[in-house]
Amino acid sequence: MLKEIPTLAPDGLPFRLLTLRNSAGMVVTLMDWGATLLSARIPMQDSSVREALLGCASPEQYPQQAAFLGASIGRYANRIADSRFTLTGTTYELAPSQGPNQLHGGPEGFDKRRWQVVNQNDESVLFALESADGDQGFPGNLSATVHYRLTEDNRIAIEYRATVDKACPVNLTNHVYFNLDGDQSDVRKHKLHIAAEAYLPVDNMGIPRTGLKDVAQTSFDFRQPKIIASEFLSDDDQRQMKGYDHAFLLSTQGELSQAAATVWSADEKLQLKVYTTAPALQFYTGNYLGGTLSRETEPYADWQGLALESECLPDSPNHPEFPQPDCVLLPGEEYVSITEYQFTSL
Repeated sequence: MLKEIPTLAPDGLPFRLLTLRNSAGMVVTLMDWGATLLSARIPMQDSSVREALLGCASPEQYPQQAAFLGASIGRYANRIADSRFTLTGTTYELAPSQGPNQLHGGPEGFDKRRWQVVNQNDESVLFALESADGDQGFPGNLSATVHYRLTEDNRIAIEYRATVDKACPVNLTNHVYFNLDGDQSDVRKHKLHIAAEAYLPVDNMGIPRTGLKDVAQTSFDFRQPKIIASEFLSDDDQRQMKGYDHAFLLSTQGELSQAAATVWSADEKLQLKVYTTAPALQFYTGNYLGGTLSRETEPYADWQGLALESECLPDSPNHPEFPQPDCVLLPGEEYVSITEYQFTSL
């Protein structure tokens, strides 16, 4: 179902909302502005319905928040140091959006664009976007699509595709935040497993200055499920970022059949499994969510939502040595990244 909202987006046209439903009773709402995930309502064992995603009260509030709630991120998710990279001898200066660095594709990234609705039905929607040569400083024309699908086993399947006519780093993701307790509570009480042997330390601007580090004997070891709060802010790497805001290099790289991460609500009544073809997950505990508009009267506070963003490692254009597939997309190739978020009522 597609519905136009009379309030206008920043481009002067109405927001368009789309609703997906499955026979299990799960309902997902999306918006064409930013190709954004607005809501995921999960039917529970006790016949209640639980909202699993963070979101605002109305579409017009989304352009007023800076947390990227549920939005599609591009051309390059995460940070690029000093807003520049060099490719085949040419240095590209990007539009900075977080101090001297570029975050999530720049000040006018894909989250702040109207995506075209190519087709839609009750189970899926396909959005498309064109990004011109020089957009936010990136080289070449880029064509992107994102296909959202709601499956019968309560998965939100997200497939990003892109092509370019000049070599360019491409790293698309969705910045959805979860709170599996369905309210404005502390997500640090959630339990988490991440299938990763290594994480990437960063400085206080989120920029990697050293290489990957083994998770063993650190607070970043989620190979066995543990409560997020159990070792929160217990070391310098976390304290640099006021909590977890770090990329984990996945052991499941490129493999959709194995869960890259699993999350359990504090009441252990709802589970989320994350499957992805991406090489890394950025685990963020919402350390700077405070003041972000919510669906309720009170705005969100810090640590009331967690993100598990599927992507390449941060600042990859400046680190060809990172042990992952090259983040540079070439003409004639197609970028494909698939992530599935599966909800199970326990």
